[in-house]
Amino acid sequence: METELITENSVLNLIGNTPLLDVSFLMENSNISLYAKAEWLNPGGSLKDRPVKLMLTEAIKSGELTKDKIIIDSSSGNAGIAYSMIGNALNYKVEIVIPGNASLERKQRMKAHGTNIIETDPIEGYDEALRHAHKLVDAEPDKYFLCDQYANDNNWLSHYHGTAEEIINQMNGEFEYFVCGIGTGGSITGIGRKLKEVYPNIQIHGIRPEVWPGIEGLKPLGSPEDIVPRILDESVVDEWIYITADEAKHWCQILAKQGIFVGQSSGCYMAACFKMMEEIDSGRIVTIFNDFGDRYFSSGLWS
Repeated sequence: METELITENSVLNLIGNTPLLDVSFLMENSNISLYAKAEWLNPGGSLKDRPVKLMLTEAIKSGELTKDKIIIDSSSGNAGIAYSMIGNALNYKVEIVIPGNASLERKQRMKAHGTNIIETDPIEGYDEALRHAHKLVDAEPDKYFLCDQYANDNNWLSHYHGTAEEIINQMNGEFEYFVCGIGTGGSITGIGRKLKEVYPNIQIHGIRPEVWPGIEGLKPLGSPEDIVPRILDESVVDEWIYITADEAKHWCQILAKQGIFVGQSSGCYMAACFKMMEEIDSGRIVTIFNDFGDRYFSSGLWS
């Protein structure tokens, strides 16, 4: 799905093909192995580089995104950075609608790329940012291209054809468990669908974060008022694991002391793997470390 838009020396060619780390040394049971995809090594510092690259390049190819339009979407932060980096690399203007409590470092990175940031009420969460982005586009449809990562099939397809294929090749054989959270639903849907095709018996564990204060990048879905991402395929999930912000912070700090400096959602995934470990005797687990830890200094994660 590469396009002629990406030149040989483009920063976009650095996206993907991240290593798979063996972090089994953290496990208490020697019969359980744990591996984590090092997605913070993408040039935008997170997993979100993958879907944003495909969504934008495919929109340009189809003619939906033209030079007279501004790229707009809602984001918790990491997709906003990816839009900012990739949009500017392709010579487009970018506006991002983001909850006001997103970390200062992520806002600074977006502004460094020249992105216009529109902040919404943090109490209303990600859904308010999503609603506001749609309102802006409805008011001025000729001004904007709404990428809409929550409903864009190229989001999950980037993981189906990319992230999942890499994991399968790197594991070099069947494994029993995959653990993943939900932001837009793209990663768990795309990776989950591919893994279920290749390994029909694999168990996929999804993560439910606490609603408040929440876990950055992960979407609560427990309330009838919560907007369920259109691309989310919950049928790939075999079991749900509930994780608090304190549990996520605890594991971020443990990982940091082992030299692995990752963000809050990665700590959340690690906490979920350890909860799952209490229920199994053996097996190989794969998860994702979504982003780098340095974009959370202002959030209190490291205090």
